[in-house]
Amino acid sequence: MTYGITIKQDTGGTRVEIRSRNQAGVLYVVPAEGSWVAEPGELHAHALAGFFGELAKRDDPALRALMNRWGLSFRELPLEDGGGEGA
Repeated sequence: MTYGITIKQDTGGTRVEIRSRNQAGVLYVVPAEGSWVAEPGELHAHALAGFFGELAKRDDPALRALMNRWGLSFRELPLEDGGGEGA
């Protein structure tokens, strides 16, 4: 069994398989309202960055506690090409 993050792209979307010795799951990413500008090969990155960007802006103590429990934080980065917002 391989542990880590494996990205599998298909014509309908992307599967992001996440595995460790004690946790495992799959995240399905398909075209949606917020990702209409994403190139097919970048769909998963676009959707995850947009999702976590919006999530991190929420003023929700329960959400903050959950992210802290798992040691997660997110910070948006400037776009390299100066591209516009897609979502």
